[in-house]
Amino acid sequence: MLLVTDPLENLDETRDEVTEQPKPRHRGIYLLPNLFTTAGLFAGFYAIVAAINGRFEAAAVAIFIAMVMDGLDGRVARMTNTESDFGKEYDSLVDMVAFGLAPALVMFTYSLKTLGKVGWVAAFVYAAATALRLARFNTQVPTFGKNYFQGLASPSAAALVAGLVWIGADKGIAGGSLVTVAFVITILAALLMVSNIRYRSFKDIDLKGKVPFVTVIVVLFAFALVSLHPPYVLFFLFLSYALSGPILTLLHLRQKRRSRKHSGGDGTGSSS
Repeated sequence: MLLVTDPLENLDETRDEVTEQPKPRHRGIYLLPNLFTTAGLFAGFYAIVAAINGRFEAAAVAIFIAMVMDGLDGRVARMTNTESDFGKEYDSLVDMVAFGLAPALVMFTYSLKTLGKVGWVAAFVYAAATALRLARFNTQVPTFGKNYFQGLASPSAAALVAGLVWIGADKGIAGGSLVTVAFVITILAALLMVSNIRYRSFKDIDLKGKVPFVTVIVVLFAFALVSLHPPYVLFFLFLSYALSGPILTLLHLRQKRRSRKHSGGDGTGSSS
């Protein structure tokens, strides 16, 4: 017995399948986190312009403002669930300007230019180290987990350079008088960025969770301490953080050597 199907009925089913296909989504970018990133870009650009005009204190402060914006854009993106590949790439480009080119040019204009070719080479080495640091961060799988950075983060390196400029400008010290210290700080920050030394990232701090009351007091004390004299406090704070990596690494290596000696001694004693 033959069954005859209606071709119009099959045509209706085909139409239903076509209409059920998902419509293509319009591509766009999240506004809120990228606003903070753009603010960081503006601060970095402003630092360069201010340094060209001889306003070194404003240039240094602008770099620290860019650091605050850089810390906020990632936090806002994670808290509002607006993370995107565009935001990550945009953030890296802004970091290169705000924490690579801006500190290098500010330091060169303030102090390193008195060294001539050696000065601009030192500034270039810092800028190149920042680019290498950002490229490695974007491409490599984290070796030490999310709680640690491999090498000094570019915002912390920029804080070292900008902090020294801020101290000099605040005290009215000419850049030529600090050229030796400026050269050492610039090269040191560049080498630490491309090193394999690990640094604490503080990404494990939960801002949304509850904290003990003592933590609030500590935060208030920290703000009060910074307000006493921001240039000195911020510079020595980030200098301590930059030196903490090599110091902790040396202590860790010493503990490893001691543990190996103890294990070797135990093995020798047990076999005899």
